[in-house]
Amino acid sequence: MKGVTIFLADGFEDMEALGTRDVLIRGGIPVQTVSIAEDYTVESSHGVTVFADTSRADFEPEEEGTCEKDVMIFPGGMPGSRNLAEDQELMELMKRHYADGGAVAAICAAPGLVLSQLDGLEGKKFTCFEGFQDPLIAKGAVYTPESAVTDGRIITGRGAGHAVAFGLAILRYLKGDEAAEKVRSGLML
Repeated sequence: MKGVTIFLADGFEDMEALGTRDVLIRGGIPVQTVSIAEDYTVESSHGVTVFADTSRADFEPEEEGTCEKDVMIFPGGMPGSRNLAEDQELMELMKRHYADGGAVAAICAAPGLVLSQLDGLEGKKFTCFEGFQDPLIAKGAVYTPESAVTDGRIITGRGAGHAVAFGLAILRYLKGDEAAEKVRSGLML
């Protein structure tokens, strides 16, 4: 799948989705939001209704030519993370994307519920919301309580309070330290 895409399911965590998107946009990264439902509206875990750029009904992922700069992003929140993880069509797309050389990023509960469905996680370092690490540990991944962790083509964030760090980690992965530092500085962090 080409480009940078944030997948939104009802119950997503506001800060983790929108804060991450904001950081990437500030860094000059075009980001597409996709509702995994048939319509464009998605309700966050805090009752905020968001109008996604596209919906499952209209989303046509371009899979040919996927590379490490193409990133699928999964925000956390409950029941948003569970809704993402239970979407078998989306999980199959993620598996193909990663197998084809694309990157994946998830924050909060999403690393444990969504990324744990990937193969080849042995020895990969990750973070997530405390209590959701066991599915990844069971696959041989190594948990650390850092704000954001990048290990190869997998980027993870700890939770809502770390959404900016997560967004900066994705930006750093895509455009390097200088771009991430410029956005960090502009946010007065």
